[in-house]
Amino acid sequence: MPEEKPYVTIVLPCYNEQDHVVKEVERICAAMDASGYTYELIAVDDASTDETLTRLREAAPRFPHMRIRAFHRNGGSGTARRIGTQEARGEIVVWTDADMSYPNERIPELVEILEKDPSIDQVVGARTSEQGSHKLLRVPAKWFIRKLAEILAGEKIPDLNSGLRAFRASVARPYLRLLPPGFSCVTTITLAFLSNQHGVYYLPIEYSKRAGKSKFNFVSDAYRYILQVLRMIMYFNPLKVLMPPALALVGLGLVKGVFDVVRYGFYLTSNTVVIFLSGLLIGSLALLADLIVRSRGD
Repeated sequence: MPEEKPYVTIVLPCYNEQDHVVKEVERICAAMDASGYTYELIAVDDASTDETLTRLREAAPRFPHMRIRAFHRNGGSGTARRIGTQEARGEIVVWTDADMSYPNERIPELVEILEKDPSIDQVVGARTSEQGSHKLLRVPAKWFIRKLAEILAGEKIPDLNSGLRAFRASVARPYLRLLPPGFSCVTTITLAFLSNQHGVYYLPIEYSKRAGKSKFNFVSDAYRYILQVLRMIMYFNPLKVLMPPALALVGLGLVKGVFDVVRYGFYLTSNTVVIFLSGLLIGSLALLADLIVRSRGD
């Protein structure tokens, strides 16, 4: 008989998690077995340099719903999530981490919300506390990035980059090609759904201190988060990024022009002309980018 197609696919990126990866697999499988949902767990080993892959293979006979995907070189958590989602057989895909920080025993709750409400396409585990490294720098930086994303997306976002989320595979697949290889892939999938009017629900969750060493680099990853927020909004709604500075420059140029006429007598200074023309150029670019977005077939 053909193998039953699972309803849920859980994608679990693993990189140097040898001391706790089996505990995480046990926790996920126990929750899903008790839930009654048919499922598969794709454990993606991202070319770990420790014994993570060995521990997974040793544990595999105990977990018949788990299959292991081993990378030959490190591709980043975004690559692991993208490939895992592309290979998913379930209608619902769940992303989470293997570092014991997320309450993975609550995965069935996220799935149930999607099952019961067809107007919701993604459920995000919104963290109620911050337990990451570099906390003094990380909290204000994440707040700023989240507020920037809220302004550009036009919607309140309680948690922009939570690693625990469930979504409909059919809705997410057109956006998988947009996922970057690193941590900002979770930001990308959030903004992709919001920018295209897909329903996103935020479920408050506790967030624990991670097991093992963090792979997050504050400077480089924060920079990539900001860049990815701007890139995603530019991809779906470039007017929100480009038109405000364009109008500001045009307005400043007009005010400066009036000042120049009053002070110098129908003479415009070079900086006034540069400011005004810069606004016109950026505005023209914004309209052209918006035309390209609206004529795109995706």
